[in-house]
Amino acid sequence: MAGIWAQAALVFGLALIASVIAIRFRISAALSEIMVGTLARAILGFTVGAELFDVQAPWVKTLAGIGAILLTFLAGAELDPDVFKLKWKEAAAIGVTSFVVPSLGCWAAAHYLLGWETSPAILAGIALAATSVAVVYTVMMEYGFNRTDFGKTILAACFITDLGTVVTLGVVFAPFTWKTLLFGVAVVVAFIGLPRLTPLAFAKFGGRPSEFEAKYLLFTLLALGALAVWAESEAVLPAYLIGMALAGTVGRDHALIHRLRTVTIGLLTPFYFIRAGYFVSLPAVILAPVGVIVLLVVELAAKIGSVYPVARAFKSPHRDAMYTTLLMASGLTFGTIAALFGLSHKIIDESQYSTLVAAIIATAVIPTLIANKYFLPTHLLPEAATAPKDPEEEDALL
Repeated sequence: MAGIWAQAALVFGLALIASVIAIRFRISAALSEIMVGTLARAILGFTVGAELFDVQAPWVKTLAGIGAILLTFLAGAELDPDVFKLKWKEAAAIGVTSFVVPSLGCWAAAHYLLGWETSPAILAGIALAATSVAVVYTVMMEYGFNRTDFGKTILAACFITDLGTVVTLGVVFAPFTWKTLLFGVAVVVAFIGLPRLTPLAFAKFGGRPSEFEAKYLLFTLLALGALAVWAESEAVLPAYLIGMALAGTVGRDHALIHRLRTVTIGLLTPFYFIRAGYFVSLPAVILAPVGVIVLLVVELAAKIGSVYPVARAFKSPHRDAMYTTLLMASGLTFGTIAALFGLSHKIIDESQYSTLVAAIIATAVIPTLIANKYFLPTHLLPEAATAPKDPEEEDALL
């Protein structure tokens, strides 16, 4: 057991370092954890040995898997049903084009420019088309856009894009058998039934120290995850749909969402993101940077060529449309989930995984920095976000 405790301490030590970096530079904690995991592998590989952290240990994979499931569920639960009803045409148009065009463009780049086989190239297209709710939501919170219709519409569009990622990943790479049919029926039943059952169960048994709500959700998500794996699919696939189905109930219980976030981000996702970064071979990326550059450039070009015209068609001014476009180009969470899915199922090899994740990390950083530097729609900022901060408050924030 000493080895397990030491590895757990290592993960949380790396997560602490990642948290300091994320706070200091105002970047997504998930992005920071992936980068720290990548650097940790490189440093440990040159010193005591990268095998010090056993990323394939069952207990590590279990904690990382539960973290991915809960994070995926929370992303779905962030959907604001009222804003989605009001802005569904704009959100759907941006979300669909943000997935379809970049996925095709990145597939073509990986296949024809980098020489990847068909399956790895398709996976690359799916992974790079995803938009990171973690990154976008962090930006929305920082500037207060999450309280505006503008920000909520972008988050709804993120949901549509990531739904395309989740569904396509399952349809393309999961073999369709009678198990798949049974799994699909179970998801449909859960999607229809849980919004009716959950409020009744929470009203009767919730609001007590036993944390009935959290156990109820964990049971539901893990049971569907087990069914997904049994059907030779991925455990995170049903979690997003269930999050969407419960957005109008669980998503509006801010205290419950806060508790779930604390457990997910504080305990579980460090194992997922640091493990994801630990798979990246930094020497392989440094020795072959062309693949990363090609995928990054094509992803950015495809997002701009698809999202910007749609945003303009819905009467967004140039600055607002470019800001929306660049945020929709920010990938991370679902991109790394798709990449890790491909590596775990031997669709891509470690070299392709390293190239793909490095490109995904670049999409999480570069478009966001450009958006906030040159296209920030200051006229939409809430007054609290535009008011000058006290210097002591600014120092505390940083």
